[in-house]
Amino acid sequence: MSEGTERAAKAELTALQAALAAEHAAVYGYGVVGGRIGERRRAEARSAYDAHRARRDTLVRAVRDLGGTPVAASAGYALPFPVQDGTAAVRLAARLEERVAGVYSDLVRAASGARRADAAGALREAAVRAVRWSGESVAFPGLAERSGDRTGEQAGEQAGAAGTTPSASARATR
Repeated sequence: MSEGTERAAKAELTALQAALAAEHAAVYGYGVVGGRIGERRRAEARSAYDAHRARRDTLVRAVRDLGGTPVAASAGYALPFPVQDGTAAVRLAARLEERVAGVYSDLVRAASGARRADAAGALREAAVRAVRWSGESVAFPGLAERSGDRTGEQAGEQAGAAGTTPSASARATR
């Protein structure tokens, strides 16, 4: 294997692991969303939760196919803001989807062939869900530098790919 091919394979595996970590966080986040969302949007939240679980499972297989050990989910995640009602749950769902879209954007850049097409599909799905939750769209979903989604960076947040970070207790158990 040439040095360039090895570097590309490593970049793809790194992007797959980041997408997997984002999906773990999204699954956790949708658990919170489901507990706070109003009845009117509960089916939508359940559908998104199921979609993220399916993507997570696909990514686990993809990481293994490339010879990697899939990154494990954290026991808990710190949310980017308190989620005490349905309005905050909707905001969290939109944030989760925006962050997941960003990670899939990285995977689109790193992958090729069928895996790239799958990542592009996941990016599209996350972008569509983000618009449904937030009611707003961006010109370049998944590209924070183009969409103006720099609020977390400006505030110094160190949030994970899906807008969550492993909680302190989860980090302490690693």
